[in-house]
Amino acid sequence: MRKNSIKNTRINGEVLRELSSIIHGEIKDPRINPFTSVVSVEVAPDLKSCKAYISVLGDEKSQQDTIAGLKSAEGYIRRKLAQNINLRNTPEIRFILDQSIEYGVNMSKLIDDVNRQQDN
Repeated sequence: MRKNSIKNTRINGEVLRELSSIIHGEIKDPRINPFTSVVSVEVAPDLKSCKAYISVLGDEKSQQDTIAGLKSAEGYIRRKLAQNINLRNTPEIRFILDQSIEYGVNMSKLIDDVNRQQDN
């Protein structure tokens, strides 16, 4: 199976949807920020591993606490994923902090500041 095959793309989308649902609806860990979103998911072609890119709206401590909470709940998340998605293998999930949304917001603010200064 090629890395970007139609099957792999469909599996990535399904795992992303289920991970989002599990993180928002079923995990009660107080360390996990309520403004946590799953940005993207990359499931390996052999279905053994999965990289989940997580975005957290908040400060640095909140981001680190959320990743720690998700890593501690990894077994529970994997078990729920196995119940909800019928795959040959349930992938082992690695949570990776994705700061692209925060970077985009900061760049937008900088551009707005420059435009304001030019107007004055």
